[in-house]
This record gives sequence, C-alpha cells and structure tokens, in this order.
Amino acid sequence: MPFLPDLPRWLRGAAFAGVLCGNALAANAPPVPLGVVPGARSPGCALLVRRGGHTLLAAGYGMRSLGSRQPLDAHSNFRLASVSKQFTAMAVMLLVADGRLSYDATLADLLPGFPDYARRVTVRHLLTHTAGLADYEELMELEEHAGGPAYTPQNQIQDAQVLELLQRQPALRFEPGSQWAYSNSAYVLLGLIVGRVSALPFEAFLTTRIFAPLGMHGTRLFVRGRNTVAARAYGYASGATGLSAADQSSTSATQGDGGIYSNLADLARWDDALERHTLLAESLMSPAYEPVRLANGGQTRWPEVGDEDNLAPGEPVAYGYGWFLDPSEGYARRWHFGTTSGFRSAIMRFPEQRLTTVALCNRTDVDAREVALRLARHYMRVPGFKDSGGEGSVR
Repeated sequence: MPFLPDLPRWLRGAAFAGVLCGNALAANAPPVPLGVVPGARSPGCALLVRRGGHTLLAAGYGMRSLGSRQPLDAHSNFRLASVSKQFTAMAVMLLVADGRLSYDATLADLLPGFPDYARRVTVRHLLTHTAGLADYEELMELEEHAGGPAYTPQNQIQDAQVLELLQRQPALRFEPGSQWAYSNSAYVLLGLIVGRVSALPFEAFLTTRIFAPLGMHGTRLFVRGRNTVAARAYGYASGATGLSAADQSSTSATQGDGGIYSNLADLARWDDALERHTLLAESLMSPAYEPVRLANGGQTRWPEVGDEDNLAPGEPVAYGYGWFLDPSEGYARRWHFGTTSGFRSAIMRFPEQRLTTVALCNRTDVDAREVALRLARHYMRVPGFKDSGGEGSVR
C-alpha cells in the first residue's frame, strides 16, 4: 500500500487538526495510506499514534456512514472485532488477580455440559488458542446444511447457542496444548466464563472493571436491545460495484471474541493504562506477554490450511493472553488485528520504543495491519524520535 506523496487539499486543511500534542514530532504527521480514503465522503479510517504516554496523532479520514455524512473523528466508535480479545483476556486476568478464577481451572468445572475432554481444557488453553475446540462458524454451516437454523444478520447466533454447538461435539480437534489454532470459539467461552464467575453479564463486568475506571466512556460491548453505540461508525464492504453496507453478519452478536466498539480517544486511555499498569500490577500482567509454548516445549505455528483467520499457514506464531507477540523486523511488538463484516482494525504496541499505533477502518478494502505498521515505521523515523522517549527504529 504505497503512500501519497502529498496530502489532498481537504486533508491538508482539516484532517490533521486531530493532532493532540504540541510535540515537534506532530509536525511530521505521516501521509495518508493510498486507498484508505479516496474521498472525503466515503467510509474510511481513524488513526492513532502515541509515544511515551502522549498522543501524537488522533484523526479521522472519511465518514461514519454514507447515510449520515458525519465525519470520522477521535470519538467515532468502530467495531473492534478481534482486537476485543485483549479486553476479554484482561477481564479473565482481573478475576485471577481477585482470587476468583485460576488459569488452571478446567472447562468442565466452569461450564458444565461438555464431554469428558473438557477436563483436559484449561483457562490457559482458551486464552492461548491451544484448547483444540471446533470452530463455531464451521459448526454453524454444518448445522444449517443438516436442516438446522439459518443464521443471518437478522437472526444472529448468540453466545448460548455457540456454547450448545460446542458442547455437542464428541471430540476436540487436537489434544489441548499439542497444537495452536486461532480460536474464536475459545474467546466466546471466556466471555461466558467471566459472566458466570463474576455473576455479572459480561458487558457489565467490562464496563465496571475496565471501561468506567479508565474513563473509556464511549466504549462498550454492544448487545442489541440492551445498549446503544454513540457516534457509531457503520461498516462497508468492497465489491465489484463499489462499497455496500455490510455492518452486521450472522456472528456479530457474539461477545468475547469480538463484540466491543471503541474509539481513538478511549483507546488512548487504554494504552495509557497498559503503560502505567493501572488495572494490573506489572507482575500480574506479565503472563499476557509471554508467548505460549506447546506441551512438548515446541514452537507454536499457524495451521497448515489457510483461511481468513490464518495469516501465515505453517509459519511460527507467538501469542500470549489476547495479544500476538511476534516481533517486527527485530523489535518487540504486542499487537492484534480484527476482521469482521464491514470493519478492519489493528493495534500495534512497541514496548521498548513506547510507541503505539491504531488503525480503525469501516471499510474492508483497507489492510489495517499494514496501515498501523507503516504508521509505526514513519514515527520511528521522525527526527528527534530517539532522543525524546523512544529507542531505535523500525526499518
């Protein structure tokens, strides 16, 4: 995705008004990635850059929706998709810190009703994608082909139905801890576990223990009919005839794997909390940043068969609790991506450089991971970066 050599006139006049810091680095705002916003009246992206606890860039490019014509800004709420998993993991870690949950607790004890294999599946397996559970989206298709319910954007599958589907499976895909496979099923179950252990609806636990304490007042786990999303960005898909509305899918109602909406201003507060260890002491947070190893001590790898959630078939992967931990060109990195109907998202945190970049997009023809990574590369090259809080640079 090449960068525009010069900003369009409308961007020069307004887009970077969202730069919130007077730091000299802000004067070196990056050019907008080509293809992110072909026009001011199209869906687009909101971009965040933070370094050392300071916001360098928080700006929107494009519109929240084609119907409202409201511009994207730092308070526009996007569906985070799988970027939500770090919040689900934090909820689990808070319960562990409370002494109400253990990483070694078994699925059989926490969510009764599974076959005996659930006695071998632990919370740690669920957090690290090593549990071996079936993919609930594949099970949805199999059930429909067998004459079961047809799930649609209007008739969305709910967490309780995901649980029922998984509990009917006679076996795991693999022995827990023996392989790694990205698992939305595991994170749906983690959301249910948080609700059961805390005796609160999952969205209420997230609000009372994470969002409200951090001042993330625009962020919420969206539950249709129970709450609303203010300043909401709506999703669009790219096709042969251009962009079309694609805000919801048959799986958009599941919670722990990707149901959170948030905005740049709130994610800046989240970044600050991670930087300062506001919610959890550093020692309690450290397991999230330790790459899981297989039970035999071996390296975790992406499955050999590629799909939408398989970024690098057969290649090594590093994952902790809700965070990918693969380095970028030799630099430590904590990151995640999100892909869902109408939305693409990514967060990149470079702890040694104290640099964070976020890309939230309400269109599917933008690679948010690449945008967030290129933002990081740009800011690490800005003159004065090394002497003003960061170290090194991404090549």
